[in-house]
Amino acid sequence: MSSRLKEEFRERTKKYVAEIIRLYSSLPKTAVETRVVGKQLLRSGASVAAHVREASRARSDDEFVSKLGGCHAGSRRIFTLS
Repeated sequence: MSSRLKEEFRERTKKYVAEIIRLYSSLPKTAVETRVVGKQLLRSGASVAAHVREASRARSDDEFVSKLGGCHAGSRRIFTLS
């Protein structure tokens, strides 16, 4: 199946979510605030990767744009946390 996104972009996205998972795993789980923010970081990071994957498999231009919009929203949530 051909993809609308370059392989390099998809690989960077996989590395990105792997780094998010490593970061989440390294956070101390003792403080409630850290657990809450850490879980949000994990959800948002995984959302970015999932939307990129779905965008690469989009069947129409509208679906492609919609999935990349979801990716953008997930990345905004991550930057809001910092």
